Amino acid sequence: MTRSGDSNRAATRWTIRVIPFFIAAAFVLGTYAVVYRLCVHYLYRTRGNSGLTATFLVLYFVFFILAVSTYLRTFLAIQLDPGLVPLIRDRDANGKSQGPRRTRGRDAEANPWVPPDQNPDSPGLEAFYSKDWKPDRAHHSSELERCVRKMDHLCPWVGGMVSETSFNFFFQFTFYTTCLCSISVAAGAYCLQQQTARGSSVDGWVIAAIALASLFGFFTFAMTLTAARFIFTNITNIDILRKTQIFFLAIRIPRNSPPSDAFPTIIYPLQRPPIRQMTDVASPQSNGYLEHDTDRDMRASRKFAILRTEPRENPWDLGFWANWKSVMGNHPIDWLLPIRRSPCCNHESMESDYQLGPLLADLKKRYCVPELNGDVGGVVEMHNTEAPAV
Repeated sequence: MTRSGDSNRAATRWTIRVIPFFIAAAFVLGTYAVVYRLCVHYLYRTRGNSGLTATFLVLYFVFFILAVSTYLRTFLAIQLDPGLVPLIRDRDANGKSQGPRRTRGRDAEANPWVPPDQNPDSPGLEAFYSKDWKPDRAHHSSELERCVRKMDHLCPWVGGMVSETSFNFFFQFTFYTTCLCSISVAAGAYCLQQQTARGSSVDGWVIAAIALASLFGFFTFAMTLTAARFIFTNITNIDILRKTQIFFLAIRIPRNSPPSDAFPTIIYPLQRPPIRQMTDVASPQSNGYLEHDTDRDMRASRKFAILRTEPRENPWDLGFWANWKSVMGNHPIDWLLPIRRSPCCNHESMESDYQLGPLLADLKKRYCVPELNGDVGGVVEMHNTEAPAV
């Protein structure tokens, strides 16, 4: 018997496959109605208005090319790189990857519990920094059965999941489609006014062009406004649905920081039980434990303060202008044309998967977090890691 969830996902997949053909048909039908029936047939041949015809045609084809190109770019980005989080890979005894873990009935990206590193030759931090953490702002999609980075919504109109890799192209597509529909409505409204003013019969293609363009124009205009809001505030549809969500940020502090009632702390690597040296169990000098790596592990340890945000506080809000550039790019050419992916797709920073905003400094002041200027024995910390963990 087919489960309801599997049936719904199958229906969603078929819908996503079919609707792009409907979009293509709408573009073809709309172009025939506006270009041929309104501009060429009525304005140019019937009315002889070549100047206005040329104006409508130029504007229409400019936005038509931009709308189609941004749609194709969005569609390809979604199909080729939807922003999926890589699956956790099991490794054999020799450390070789054995492929992604396949588990039935559970999230494939669910992180297993990893015990503290018991290897006495380990500096202590490799296991912590190389764990398969679930990235910040990644959410699990039940339709794709995978986690997606900065997931926004599943959009059948563009063929799949809109995320960090496609959101800038999606915004361009909705904006240019709104402009294209506006030109179509203007051309249709002018032709309708001319036909009714002169008492001639109204061409059915004029009504069809106005109705089709108005329907798509209203829908894409609303999507453009919504997408612009998300861009300028650096949020997603997921964030809107979770208005009361809070975040926990792990802020690195000096190891010798005194305990605080304002925030909890955690030290990595986690303390491990002493390891007995079997060959020297009877040796009174060793007491049965290895102690040669104590100083090394102490210097490799890192202490973090766990800070809690309040509901509706967004750690990744950089301000309107910086938010815009993080999604749309740093140059006007990127704002206008679907060329490059968003800068926020770059996750090479060791501080956070996404750049943190002014709220980080506010949280440090709010909780009186000590600055990482020095450490035990005057040794300066190697790197100020500020890693948010949701």
